[in-house]
Amino acid sequence: MAGHFERVRQADEDRDRLVCRDCGFVAYENPKIVVGSIVAVPDGAGGEGVLLCRRAIEPRRGFWTLPAGYMEMGETVEEGARREAWEEARARIRTEGVLAVYSVSRIGQVQVMFRARLEEPGFEAGPESLEVRAFAWEAIPWDELAFPTVRWALKAWREGAGHPGPAVLNPPEDLRGTRPLPGPVLAGGAG
Repeated sequence: MAGHFERVRQADEDRDRLVCRDCGFVAYENPKIVVGSIVAVPDGAGGEGVLLCRRAIEPRRGFWTLPAGYMEMGETVEEGARREAWEEARARIRTEGVLAVYSVSRIGQVQVMFRARLEEPGFEAGPESLEVRAFAWEAIPWDELAFPTVRWALKAWREGAGHPGPAVLNPPEDLRGTRPLPGPVLAGGAG
């Protein structure tokens, strides 16, 4: 965008906006949408594990996350979740409904998480992952999860026994998604 932008509070507005001094254009700053999935993977013994990816990129490189990322223009939330599963875990998935919608106001994100299953066998690390594994519930590396929303989504999946039900929202202890994880996290990171 060309022009000279400044933060201005216009009449009838409750917040400052970026407004072009030359033409009056308002550049609205809106949250980014993150889409992802809890992918259930058969464990061979009649049970299920969940697919996690060890991040190869910042923020939180080396920590475990769900296959998830920013939605792209021109795609639906489901298409975005399927694309992210392919990009991060080389997994072809079938979504089975929305698991959760999280607000992460401190970094301007809305996260839409789906329940999903592998559409075809197999997965491996994509370019944004160091490794990809299916974890049994008791083997999930809880202390090595990248973001609070990963923990929230895993718990929501477990509480729903992986079956479709109404989508959950932020937990009561963090209704606005303002509590970051301890330690260094780069600005603009996911969840």
